[in-house]
Amino acid sequence: MKISAEGNTNSRQLALVILKEIEQRGAYADIALNHALNQTNFNLNDRALVTELVYGIVRRRRTLDTLINQLGKRSAHQQPPNLRLILHLGLYQLRYLNHIPLSAAVNTSVDLAKENQLLPLSAVVNGILRHYIRLSETKIDPLILPDHPVEKLGVLYSFPNEIIELWLQQFGENTTAQLCEWFNQSPHLDLRINPLTTTLETVKAHLKQANINVMGLENICQGLRLIGKTGDIKKLPGFKEGWWTVQDSSAQLVTHLLDPQPSEVIIDACAAPGGKTTHIAELMQDKGIIFACDRTSSRLNKLQANAQRLHLKSIKIVTGDSRQFNQFTAMADRVLLDAPCSGLGTLHRHPDIRWRHSPEKVRQLSKLQQELLEKTATWVKPQGVLVYATCTLNCLENELIIKQFLDTHTNWYIEAPLAHSPLCNWVTSSGWIKILPHQHQMDGFFLVKLKKG
Repeated sequence: MKISAEGNTNSRQLALVILKEIEQRGAYADIALNHALNQTNFNLNDRALVTELVYGIVRRRRTLDTLINQLGKRSAHQQPPNLRLILHLGLYQLRYLNHIPLSAAVNTSVDLAKENQLLPLSAVVNGILRHYIRLSETKIDPLILPDHPVEKLGVLYSFPNEIIELWLQQFGENTTAQLCEWFNQSPHLDLRINPLTTTLETVKAHLKQANINVMGLENICQGLRLIGKTGDIKKLPGFKEGWWTVQDSSAQLVTHLLDPQPSEVIIDACAAPGGKTTHIAELMQDKGIIFACDRTSSRLNKLQANAQRLHLKSIKIVTGDSRQFNQFTAMADRVLLDAPCSGLGTLHRHPDIRWRHSPEKVRQLSKLQQELLEKTATWVKPQGVLVYATCTLNCLENELIIKQFLDTHTNWYIEAPLAHSPLCNWVTSSGWIKILPHQHQMDGFFLVKLKKG
């Protein structure tokens, strides 16, 4: 990718502004990035570079800080915050981007120091970056890894120790390394086709006409994957017409496990922003009633907007805490509990989650998940179904929640997916489904279908 010198400098300056919002003000990476890009008239290449720099640096923060500690005279956390972020920008390009000339990575970083009131420290930036280059040219990796296995994986892949320890206990060293490697890649973009308004072939043809690289997804009957740059999603063919919505393929599998049928009463307990709710409506042919519950009205507004764009009429919005709803007792044929979780299955898409994770947050989420499962189970009719799902890879939020529920609710049991379902291939011996991203090339998910006797 060739980028002009002007665009190059402006792109890095914008990336620095966004990184300041994330690192110094606690902004979420995706929100800060989208807000900043919407204020510019950058071309597609420059937008792609800013996105790569911001997400990449957030992902690789621990590795980059370690490099600064090893190459500089002061540790990363003793550096002025803006200087550290400028060094992140330079080192990230030198270590992880092969399409940026070395001189451009160094010179633009030095310029950033001068333009951001750090003129006396511009020589420090130049010295550290050129030291990295000299070591790399001698085939010596400038990154010196610790001996301790947890620290070693944490520094190499840029993850906090607690996530590394969690995955080592659950999956072992090899799978942990593969997960970390996968989560450090840029995410793909999946679409879910709305069969009530179009066909897979029609959408695929229109996207190809717009020079979008698109491919079908095995075992995902409504899914398409976009490869490479797409530009503004809302400007792609079929968005305004309601032909499709953005939804990762693993999230699409959740609704197929629920298997909603026309004319049923279905409750989505944690519905916003509505990806799975609208999918339920599509699979029901928009016939029946779907109660979409969530306690955040602003997110429910997004659900309502998505439903209108997709021309869906069967969804009824219910605002409030699902743990407090008594009006649904024994009313539902099927319930979906897509529970709030730590999101460890989506770390490539939301890279800052890894730095916000903590054992205390997991304990709070586990308690919430248990309470939601207890309550939503009361909504299900006899012989009805409840699907529990999370987009995390933490047994405390997944397997343990289900085991505790089944131990205390003997009239419930795990039901296998239907014989014709592609999900049959992924069912574990315990009956639940665990989607590991590096194996299935989609977001990490845990899902289980529970049947009421």
